Amino acid sequence: MSDFQRTAFEFMYWAEGISAAVSLIFYSRIKDKYWKYFVFYLVFIFLSESIGRWGGLFFEYNKQAFYNYFVIPVQFIFFYWLYAARSFRKVNLFFILSSVYLISFIPSEFLYSENKVMFSLNYTLGCLILMILVVMEYYKQINDSDILNFDKNRMFYINLGVTLFYIGTLPFWTFLELIKQYREIFNIYFAYFLISGIMMYMLFSISFIWGKQSS
Repeated sequence: MSDFQRTAFEFMYWAEGISAAVSLIFYSRIKDKYWKYFVFYLVFIFLSESIGRWGGLFFEYNKQAFYNYFVIPVQFIFFYWLYAARSFRKVNLFFILSSVYLISFIPSEFLYSENKVMFSLNYTLGCLILMILVVMEYYKQINDSDILNFDKNRMFYINLGVTLFYIGTLPFWTFLELIKQYREIFNIYFAYFLISGIMMYMLFSISFIWGKQSS
């Protein structure tokens, strides 16, 4: 990695930590609401990234498998729950989308080795499903009678962060093998991946500070 990428990578990690810390600070305000699970999620992400960084120093494990089979699926399924089951109040939609995503691991077992950096099929499908939910959330917010107070809506910041990171980096991970052959393009998109990650977790922090959604 270049010096810039290395620095951005460090900032992204600590942005995850800051986001988890901020959520814990505001936990007492939301401990009786479903938003408490967002706190658990952010802590989970920071701990997972910490294991990804230093876990190999304490125990032997397959880092690629850890992310592909555990960390990334948890991310997608959590957001499916947050959008479908909570924001849209469609629990059945959550189970359907989660099932479709999990079923996509079956063909991946034949297409990829467990040491592959990213299972592009699963990630692409996971992001496409998430993109549909993101668009639905934007539509819901635009048609909300309280649209003028969008800055008080916690989902506004979460949706914006998810758009920048997951949707914005979809082409990068989908066509990673092809993009890797063109180093300049790879470096530009990888830089965007890191910067958008930092922005997403900062927006998650802001959602706790400014967001006042009551449900």
